[in-house]
Amino acid sequence: MTEPDAPAGEGSFDIDAPMSAEWMRGRAALVTGGGGRESGPGTVGWAISRLFARHGARVAVVDVNPAAAQRTVSQIERSGGAAIAVIADVTRDEDCRRAIDEALEAFGGLDTLVNNVAMWSASELFDVEPERFEELLGMNLKTAWLISRRATQVMPRGGSVVNITSVAARRPGTVYGLGKAALEAMTGGAAYLLGERGIRVNAVELGALWTGAVADNLPPQAREPRRQMVALQTEGNCWDAAAAVLFLASDRARWISGQVLAVDGGGFGRTPYPGVTPSARASAGAGT
Repeated sequence: MTEPDAPAGEGSFDIDAPMSAEWMRGRAALVTGGGGRESGPGTVGWAISRLFARHGARVAVVDVNPAAAQRTVSQIERSGGAAIAVIADVTRDEDCRRAIDEALEAFGGLDTLVNNVAMWSASELFDVEPERFEELLGMNLKTAWLISRRATQVMPRGGSVVNITSVAARRPGTVYGLGKAALEAMTGGAAYLLGERGIRVNAVELGALWTGAVADNLPPQAREPRRQMVALQTEGNCWDAAAAVLFLASDRARWISGQVLAVDGGGFGRTPYPGVTPSARASAGAGT
């Protein structure tokens, strides 16, 4: 019995390629907030940049911190990959324009964008002053809007945008969650508008991962309770996030757009129903 032919035409890939085949070969990517740290847990943007490069992409590592951006670039180059550091503040439209221009000059094109810049806060919706409200929405929504409008102008058919959001978007009682909910709404709207140009837009919704950014805001004692509250009872990290982004950015997801992929360990684990013990559950409904 012969195997059916691999799909032909646009979006096809070699089903018989080696298992180690690179998913991003030939692609040019820009990752915001891609700088690395000297020590401690890795950050999501750093892991995405490293994994993209490992899979053959040329990566523009955008960060406001020159040392952090260069750290990621140096690690990629030591591993045999190609990357450039782009120092930019993506809250500023002019910096976003320049970041795109630098990527185009270095790579001759740009077909992948990851919007990873964010600012976390536990502040509830009405507990902040207007200035702080605007700052949080600016970092968690406007940054992605600013650079996406620039990047998608130059992206060819087959381009891909991946936005990094959060499970906080599901019940946005914080200003941070509100910004992420708006980012998810923008993901769907952009996918609808850009679909006719062949540009895909998706989002990765992160749960209780333990990353460098999380460690900046929570004490080490929070790690174990966070692990226990996850359905899978395991701790996620920056590489779990990066793997999901890699899939959505690559041609493996060529027919997926406008979607939000949750990377959250299965969501919250089971909680006991008030007044019902395990033995009561086991005997419930048993005949006499």
